[in-house]
Amino acid sequence: MKIDFLVKDYIYYLRTERGLSRNTIVSYNKDVDDYLSFLKKYYSIDDLKDVSKKEIEAYLKNLKKHELTASSISRKLSAIKSFHKFLYLEKEVEIDISKDFESPKIDKKLPNVLSIEEVLSLLEKTDKDTPLGYRNKALIELIYGSGLRVSELLNIKIKEMHYNESFITIIGKGNKERIVPISEASKEAIKKYLSNGRLLLTKKTVNEYLFVNTYGNKLSRQGFFKILKGLAEEANITIEVTPHTLRHTFATHLLENGIDLRTLQKLLGHEDISTTQIYTHISNKRMQEVYNKSHPRAKK
Repeated sequence: MKIDFLVKDYIYYLRTERGLSRNTIVSYNKDVDDYLSFLKKYYSIDDLKDVSKKEIEAYLKNLKKHELTASSISRKLSAIKSFHKFLYLEKEVEIDISKDFESPKIDKKLPNVLSIEEVLSLLEKTDKDTPLGYRNKALIELIYGSGLRVSELLNIKIKEMHYNESFITIIGKGNKERIVPISEASKEAIKKYLSNGRLLLTKKTVNEYLFVNTYGNKLSRQGFFKILKGLAEEANITIEVTPHTLRHTFATHLLENGIDLRTLQKLLGHEDISTTQIYTHISNKRMQEVYNKSHPRAKK
């Protein structure tokens, strides 16, 4: 029973002290439960003081045996390391036996990025004088114009919009608040949606969220994915377009126009600048592509 209590304390620690998002906590909880089930099943371990490096190594080998990807193994190892560190901090164990384990190397796949022409084409397909058309235009303008995560976009409340100062208050990962500027195009699209679209969609429904569905309820993540997929097909965009594609596109276009990494880091809400640096690789890749297409001597 003590292990169950420790897991509950660990989850509480992740939520209150680490400030991790709900999705991350759910993921860590599942990964730790899987790990503990393995220890009980194969090693009959009921006391976490009895766990050694040998058992962690065996668990990782078992994951490889089941052909998990490097990214999945890396995620599970992060959860295990976090759990063992917690046990050490809480003085439940004398040493952190997990600290020397390194995550497998993951080949970083550069995300898709739209060209400016493709973004404009996407926006053109939203340009319909209907409540849903106004809403869709506001959605695309805002996520591309401010580089929001999809969860941040869909959780915006009307009271968090500050038109006169041209910014939105965003509650990002780990419940951290940040101020995000909004473009004039976004402001115009949102005002049109509020006056000509949202009122007709909500009707008598009371809803504090900015973006709503056909029934006046908060727009879901799945709903937005479906909207975006339909618009991309209409615009004849061949690559897969997701909300994250528009966030990547926002970051890349800003870099290509001279923004510095520190400012971009703040805009994106990245805790670590190394996360932001992936966009320099995208930007360099695009620069190479433009060079190859444009310069007469780039290719023989």
